[in-house]
Amino acid sequence: MSIQNRYEFLYLFDCENGNPNGDPDAGNSPRIDPENMHGLVSDVALKRRVRNFIQEKFGADINDAIPNAVYVQHATNLNKYITKAHEETDGKPEGGGNRKQVGDARNWMCQTFFDVRTFGAVMSTGANAGQVRGPVQFSFARSVDPILPMDVSITRMAVAEKVSGAKTAADYEKWENEQEEDKLRTMGRKALIPYGLYIAKGFISANLAKGTGFSDNDLKNLWDALLNMYDHDRSASKGMMSCRGLYVFKHVGTDSDPNQRIKQAMLGCAPAHKLLDKGAIVDIVRKSATSPRSFSDYEVVVRRDSLPAGVELLTP
Repeated sequence: MSIQNRYEFLYLFDCENGNPNGDPDAGNSPRIDPENMHGLVSDVALKRRVRNFIQEKFGADINDAIPNAVYVQHATNLNKYITKAHEETDGKPEGGGNRKQVGDARNWMCQTFFDVRTFGAVMSTGANAGQVRGPVQFSFARSVDPILPMDVSITRMAVAEKVSGAKTAADYEKWENEQEEDKLRTMGRKALIPYGLYIAKGFISANLAKGTGFSDNDLKNLWDALLNMYDHDRSASKGMMSCRGLYVFKHVGTDSDPNQRIKQAMLGCAPAHKLLDKGAIVDIVRKSATSPRSFSDYEVVVRRDSLPAGVELLTP
């Protein structure tokens, strides 16, 4: 059964001596808001890490991972899975299809793939399986304070040059022996920030969950991914990235009538901004005037007495 409550959440994570999200339009430098130099991390980057964790947890092979397979995988053609959906439901794999065939394929995709149930997908790029509006959405994450993008030089003690005329390993070895030693190393650059604490805002719609089948078990897997995904996404470019907090606002309703309370819980009992705005319930305070260089330079203050009626605060 799909979830019966609306949720919003604040997700805190930080990056130390790394690049949390490179901007391909800026030479892969850390993303920033150019007006105030606050750091940005895209919603797409966060969803990618969630998908990667789900694959780690349930496996990359679709047949083994169902119902928690991942649709948007690295270096794949998405039309392959849309075609398979029609094959599994006696639809029209070659394209087209009537409303029932498209609907059956769409339902198969929702039942098979965690990320389709969660984030939604456009599945009309080949054989048509329609579109899915996902119940879970992220905002761009933004750093609490301005960040300092740095571009540092590094030395690589080898080259990766394509040598004209070289066809075998022996040809490359001959070329190496003919070069000066200094020409067999090269310089490079690495983009990073010394430190940044980021906040992402998330939204989960119980009404949209009815259309995809996003369940309480899926919700548990989402929390599990957010809490642990950076521990399974290590790389030299990312530095030290860690989850620093997950604050979940669950709408439960206030009405004494059980049926009406269920409706309240699905629709929500307070606007999202009254829960997620800085200082509304969760506030992040800097402890010193110096530039932050670790999470210990901040204090997270939670004001539970400011919660609106019908809303609970969870920390999974």
